Amino acid sequence: MSDPILRRQFLLSAGAALAAPGLVRADTSSARRNASSFVSQHWSNHFDSLGNTGAIVCDTGSRALHYWNADGTDYRVYPTSVPMTEEMTRRGYTRIVRKTVGPSWTPTANMRERDPSLPAYMPPGPDNPLGTHAMYLDWPAYLIHGTHDTRKIGRPSSSGCIGLYNEKIEELYAITPIGMQVRII
Repeated sequence: MSDPILRRQFLLSAGAALAAPGLVRADTSSARRNASSFVSQHWSNHFDSLGNTGAIVCDTGSRALHYWNADGTDYRVYPTSVPMTEEMTRRGYTRIVRKTVGPSWTPTANMRERDPSLPAYMPPGPDNPLGTHAMYLDWPAYLIHGTHDTRKIGRPSSSGCIGLYNEKIEELYAITPIGMQVRII
């Protein structure tokens, strides 16, 4: 290989061959990071039966809400926001006890202690953090609700509630009866 052109071609080819696996790995890892983190759920892993109302599972790990109607023929998955910290995350079995279109919001004392700039009360409207619809759980101050701030979906951003895009909570609200069993995991 005394010819300088052949030597240069050889070195460039060898360098490209060595770099190619790294480029492929980089591309693969970025695709993996962008993949959905939803974990498939089945109602029978969480409830003895769907009863006469159906079931909801809120999976805080994959940031998804899973819905099944009473006969199990309608299964839907919605992306959600989840509580900001483990301390704010309540897990277990509960149920929907009340539903409201255009909810008002009264921050809890703990919320106002963490953020003194919060108002004591907020009427329904575009600035209300509960969005357009809310479904109240039988645990005080825990809700499944909408949000006007779409950046919160897919993130740990709530003070304990499960948040959905407004158009998704409107859809879920319409098909969810009061009394529906809920599990937060």
